[in-house]
Amino acid sequence: MDWQSNQQRRATQKLPRSIPRARRALRLLPFLVGIALLLYVGTQYGLMFAEQRRLAREWERQKTTALQVSLPGVAQPEKPEDRLTRLEIPKINLDAVIVEGTRRKQLAVAPGHMTDTPVPGETGNAVITGHRDTFFRHIYELQKGDSILVQRDGKTFTFKVTGKQIVQPDDLSAIRPSDDTRLTLITCYPTYYIGPAPQRLVVFSKLQDAAAPSSADAPSTTKTSAAASANMN
Repeated sequence: MDWQSNQQRRATQKLPRSIPRARRALRLLPFLVGIALLLYVGTQYGLMFAEQRRLAREWERQKTTALQVSLPGVAQPEKPEDRLTRLEIPKINLDAVIVEGTRRKQLAVAPGHMTDTPVPGETGNAVITGHRDTFFRHIYELQKGDSILVQRDGKTFTFKVTGKQIVQPDDLSAIRPSDDTRLTLITCYPTYYIGPAPQRLVVFSKLQDAAAPSSADAPSTTKTSAAASANMN
């Protein structure tokens, strides 16, 4: 009996010691989860910025190629999807190179062009989507008459916002084809909603001007030829 009593007393004495440890661990759990989330978000943003820098360099290279005087040996992109597009919206300080496709992996690093719509700047309704917590965070601020610039193949296309609308996710009217040249931006809405947003914000715009590169912007034939000769040597 004495032996059993001693064992019970030891168990009773140990129990209170374990409870504070468990409580401390529970108090630390939200802190650890917060640290993990910050690391995850920081990593995602780092990858996004790195990929945008890479895309910007490639876009600049393609722009230089498009501006050059046609010379033998100058490589031109063979497929439309190989030619990058730059999207600029001065009012909200947006400047990003877009990618082809709207899957999660693609939208994590750039706004995405919906591939079954025309290339931005071509006749029809070109559609670009983006995340509400990164690139398209501020497109809700756009108003009628605001400018949207699209640069592709050495040309600059200027679109003017004609309106915006909040729609349900299954409303596909915003992506319908058109006979004129349009650009439609789509993101989730409300912008600061916690969790999957229940609606979509659509910004409509129409082409106002398409400017070809000026001769002053194009590299001279002499400089290009000299550079080509140097590379051959």
